[in-house]
Amino acid sequence: MESRDSVNIFVMGLDDLNRETLEHVPGAEQYRFHALLTIEELQNGDIDIPGLLAKAESQLDGFDGTVDAIVGYWDFPVSSLVPILCERYGVRSTSLESIVKCEHKYWSRLEQRKVVSELPGFGIVDLDGTPEVPEGLRFPLWLKPVKSFSSDLAFGVNDEEEFQQAVKEIRAGIGRIGEPFEDVLGHLDIPAEIADVGGQACLAEEALAGVQVAVEGYAFNGEVTLYGVLDSITYPDSACFLRHQYPANLPDEAVRRLTDISERVIRQIGLDSVTFSIEYFYDPETGDINILEINPRHSQSHAEMFEYVDGVPNHHCMLSLALGRDPRMPTGKGSYEVAAKWYYRRFEDGVVRRVPSAEEIERLQADIPGLKIDIVPREGQRLSDMTDQDSYSYELAHLFIGAQSEEELCAKYERCVASMNFEITDAITDSTTEGDDVR
Repeated sequence: MESRDSVNIFVMGLDDLNRETLEHVPGAEQYRFHALLTIEELQNGDIDIPGLLAKAESQLDGFDGTVDAIVGYWDFPVSSLVPILCERYGVRSTSLESIVKCEHKYWSRLEQRKVVSELPGFGIVDLDGTPEVPEGLRFPLWLKPVKSFSSDLAFGVNDEEEFQQAVKEIRAGIGRIGEPFEDVLGHLDIPAEIADVGGQACLAEEALAGVQVAVEGYAFNGEVTLYGVLDSITYPDSACFLRHQYPANLPDEAVRRLTDISERVIRQIGLDSVTFSIEYFYDPETGDINILEINPRHSQSHAEMFEYVDGVPNHHCMLSLALGRDPRMPTGKGSYEVAAKWYYRRFEDGVVRRVPSAEEIERLQADIPGLKIDIVPREGQRLSDMTDQDSYSYELAHLFIGAQSEEELCAKYERCVASMNFEITDAITDSTTEGDDVR
């Protein structure tokens, strides 16, 4: 029988890894977590917004108890479904409009431009007519749909030939996310300039220089709080992430400016009662800072990092805000000085013949303190059939590692990678490569 003091929290796309993390937040003994739709329903195949809303409402209506909060830590469509459902069930959330102002990349740039100058040049590419580089922009550029996730269909282009090829690929694939995103836009009274662009448009932006960094924070009762700044480190000569590392190794002045810019854009967009993460480029030589994108949610993949270093996973902020409380994250109360999420990747397609077994993973995690491993592909799966991959690589595993120094952090990663046995058949030659060859 349910305790009268228990709080019912519905989590969209609740998965085993994040359920374990949610159980570690302060006050978790009072929370009852309920999965609202499966991650497969939400992310695989065609995304049917009306159908997903109907399924979610049926589940909520059939629940014999109070609906105290509805939350989610995934990208679209979860990020858009949560505020719609929260409004319908009278629980706390930011507005759908504020979410879409972040997620529609062109609308987001227009809002950012009202309060900050730290932006690249940008413009819309006509996918219906003859695609041309927007006036005033020069190569190198990035092309991306106005709505995508996990860098899907995002291409760096250096000349006209690469530009046209990228447009061709974006035009062919934009509908999978663009069409349901237009369903979401239909819930809003959007400005004419956004209505003219719609949800299936292509954005061109000038390439940014420097290193990538990210900030995480939340807005509560009109006040913006940043609780973490992270380094985003890429593979050599690649735009693909090797790891996110917390805390960032940045000068105090850079952190001050990141805080100021973040506060201004979050207030302009109108986010409230919600977590956010903002990705930036920072040039250590010039001190230049430019916004890459704003995500109207915290990064669930950073939860272990904050728990390792601060003692509390960042899911705490999401839950507290949904219940009308100020999260007030601790600092430096964890077991480790530094932590990272590593992305173990392969840069060519192939078929996965073997992944590390559960027993092998358990043994590694027991041997290396401060390690959690999440294997991404299934045995027998072609890497190019995996969902939510970037345009240049395929994720084999996510490694969450805590350490007392960056040197120890890297040593733990190398030891782990050397011990994981993947077997992947080359997609063309049908030859097999093992773990060390897929890095």
